[in-house]
Amino acid sequence: MLMLLVVTTFNSCADKSIREQTVKDVMDQTVTKLYKTMSQKQLDSLTNEQVMALFNDDEKKVLATKHWMFDVNVPVVVSVMRSTAQKTVPFWLASAGFVKTSKTMKNEQVTYEVWQKNFNAGHVGLGVNGFEDYMLHYFVSVTPQNKKDQLELSNFFPANQYVGTLNDSAFTYHDWTELVLMNVPADMKGEKLLTTIRGRGTESHLVGAFRKTAYPSSSTPDQVMLTWSADPSTSIDIQWRTDTTVKEGKVNYREKGSSKIMSMAAEKFKMEDRNLMNDRYINRFTAQLKNLKPGTTYEYQIAPQADWNKKCTFSTPAPDSSFSFVWTGDTHHSPTITKLYNLADQSHPDAAFYSIAGDMVTEGLYRDQWDDLFHFTKDVIYRKPLMAVIGNHDTRQGLGAWMYRALFSYPKNAPVGVNPEHTYSFRYKNALFLMIESTASVDSQKVWIEDQLAKSDATWKFVMFHFAPYNWDEPYPDIQAAWVPIFDKYHVDMVMNGHIHYYMRTKPMKGGKVVGSYNEGTAYVESVAIPTTPEKHPEEPYTVVRNFNGDIYQYVKIEGKKMSFRTVNSDNRVIDSFVIKK
Repeated sequence: MLMLLVVTTFNSCADKSIREQTVKDVMDQTVTKLYKTMSQKQLDSLTNEQVMALFNDDEKKVLATKHWMFDVNVPVVVSVMRSTAQKTVPFWLASAGFVKTSKTMKNEQVTYEVWQKNFNAGHVGLGVNGFEDYMLHYFVSVTPQNKKDQLELSNFFPANQYVGTLNDSAFTYHDWTELVLMNVPADMKGEKLLTTIRGRGTESHLVGAFRKTAYPSSSTPDQVMLTWSADPSTSIDIQWRTDTTVKEGKVNYREKGSSKIMSMAAEKFKMEDRNLMNDRYINRFTAQLKNLKPGTTYEYQIAPQADWNKKCTFSTPAPDSSFSFVWTGDTHHSPTITKLYNLADQSHPDAAFYSIAGDMVTEGLYRDQWDDLFHFTKDVIYRKPLMAVIGNHDTRQGLGAWMYRALFSYPKNAPVGVNPEHTYSFRYKNALFLMIESTASVDSQKVWIEDQLAKSDATWKFVMFHFAPYNWDEPYPDIQAAWVPIFDKYHVDMVMNGHIHYYMRTKPMKGGKVVGSYNEGTAYVESVAIPTTPEKHPEEPYTVVRNFNGDIYQYVKIEGKKMSFRTVNSDNRVIDSFVIKK
């Protein structure tokens, strides 16, 4: 979104606090007041007019001028391109002196109208996109009033602003670069283009914004989950949640059957979901247990729990070459995964851990959806580590995946330029697992992927990421070009994906072509954990099995140089299986 030009100079002492306030400050304070003065029904029914009445003039000034800011060295024309599909015009646009022109431009989704205003050299501040959560934020272009002037832009907020060139085929949203402009007016082509992300409107979202979690926190620890951030043979991370009345946490643990108790204090993180009206703040705890014995079963309790629950156990891997794991595709916080996970657990109690190939939830910055996921899988993930990768839904319209990072504790060995824990690797016995964020830059991860594979002596090599490079609907030529040759070079045994919401296993693939056996090529498997509606889709000549019913999991068993694979649906019927022997 753009910001409105700041035309007021803050000179008085009274103005100082306003000058220092941010949009976040104003919105945080406003939501806090609303929770004290309004019922849930009133919050649910807020209108734009009611929201405008919540703010005093100083607060409106902040909302109108501090959302998007930059400085210009010469007099300029600032253009704000806003979607005509957005019903409510940002409140500050006309009052700040922007004039709606007859100019328009569009992309495949919407048409944008152009609002313009002249500014003197100096500071430009623009306001919020609105109080509803409209998906396509406005974007901006800037051009000198005098075409002979050399325009320089500086002091951006938010920082690291990308400055492009306004033209046909230019992208405007960093989280959807394929969505490009068309029909840019000829007299605007070549202007400096300030891009944004689609989801910035959530910064001021109040109309229809408030949510409830079905599983609010309490003083009793819940959402107990195991993960690994270090060597699975000698460590494990135990995570849980409480309300904010619990100030500290620790784990007591012991070898099963032993009376010698060890303890590990947990790190605490206070987590906020501002629009979660019945559980805004929680505490998250993570205890990292280290120096464990390989091949050992441990019991644990989360203090101040007094009894040792016989079910609260975990096992470190023994120094052999046999193990199994379960993985699923998109789970989207669906209640159906309760049955699926419990079925997998009952059928395969030997599974060492579980994985999800992205899109764990539908809105990655809605904590109530993560509450759903943890509740639906709770009978499994407190005993078996959950190792997952993020999908496009686990981020939110370009706003990032900070909530995912706050909720999971994974290895911090990501490539440079990728957020820690978004991409990571771990070794389990004789297998290497590369867990890759496919929503991040594809090219920036090539060197890391090759380095991980080149230095590994693992018998089995598995790669998991969300976007499937081979599929009937949306193949990813950039991934095929950048990553697949590396998988071929080091013979990755299986690539595990989600995203398209169907099941598919390829024939052995190498160099983009089908080869004779899985000892020569890679199995690409795409899966989905939620029910789907069967539809007729084009044939894919590289496939062995396709299934459009969804609601499935995969069980992979390693026995030295033999891998057995099964795909099972929620009716406990095997719909695909195969074996690889090295």
